[in-house]
Amino acid sequence: MAEMRWSFAKRLLLAAVLLLLVAAGLWTYQIWKHPLAAHVKKTRRALEAAGLERAEAQLAGRRLVYWQGGEGPTLVLLHGAGDQAGTWFEIVPTLLRDYRLLIPDLPGHGESEPEAGPLPMEEILAGLEALVDERSQEGPLILVGNSMGAWLATLEAYRHPESVSRVVLVNGGAVSGDPNNPSLVPVDREAARQLMDMLRDPASPKIPGFVLDDIVRRSASGPIGRMLQDPESFMGLLLDGRLGEISTPVDMVWGESDRLMSLSYAERMLAELPRARLTGVPACGHIPQSECPERLAEALLAVLESDPPASEVLVEPASGIGLIQGEASDDPR
Repeated sequence: MAEMRWSFAKRLLLAAVLLLLVAAGLWTYQIWKHPLAAHVKKTRRALEAAGLERAEAQLAGRRLVYWQGGEGPTLVLLHGAGDQAGTWFEIVPTLLRDYRLLIPDLPGHGESEPEAGPLPMEEILAGLEALVDERSQEGPLILVGNSMGAWLATLEAYRHPESVSRVVLVNGGAVSGDPNNPSLVPVDREAARQLMDMLRDPASPKIPGFVLDDIVRRSASGPIGRMLQDPESFMGLLLDGRLGEISTPVDMVWGESDRLMSLSYAERMLAELPRARLTGVPACGHIPQSECPERLAEALLAVLESDPPASEVLVEPASGIGLIQGEASDDPR
């Protein structure tokens, strides 16, 4: 009888091991076949683990999903085109020490509507404007935006200065970029690799081929492809020649290795903005919250804990993180 029980127990144990192996195999297959979706799930679980709460609201006629939590001044984190709220997960624990965080999936991204069809930039901006209007009733907000999120933050400060106390632009803005930049919708693995190489520091780990393939598969039908169905919607939202009208203090925290929007792009804005400061982050590219989160968090805390930029141009030397006041002139360096 004892031998029969032991044999039965061994069979149960073997079955359990086989189930675990099958589950692990399926998970590995999902990561290999759909690595971007797996990464998104990981980042959103990390937001929850950090103590943020997922919520949603009907704003500008659409469902907008966001994450919130913490105590202190409200800091709104805005992701770039094709990204989602989870992109900030690695710097959230640091920022939660001193700030109340509000991190939306911008319209057409993540879980926020619209889920399909053309995605005009005006619609994305309208969703952000509705969120800021609702949350700034108790006082102006601090906006931190990466890439497209930086563009939106600049537009919000330009249109609604009463709702924004200060802005931090991370490798992005509201002026024209280089027209010769590669397409953001790569058609094959090599084009995806060239684009990723422009976005990242040369010393950073290379993106695996199966991830590049997933980028190609998803890009045309994803938010970026949908935005590019209406390219004319971008033109009226560029602020070339109008940055001087922005009274809100602006910090620029820039991954210096970015070749899509290089330091020269930031310097163009620095020369025109009335109250601006530029802080370089060495060995980081276009999306520093993902590539070098610790260095970005250090830079963000440095600028946010300092007084906002005054009317003089402020420039931080490329060799490190710090704040050095320079003379306002035609040459911001």
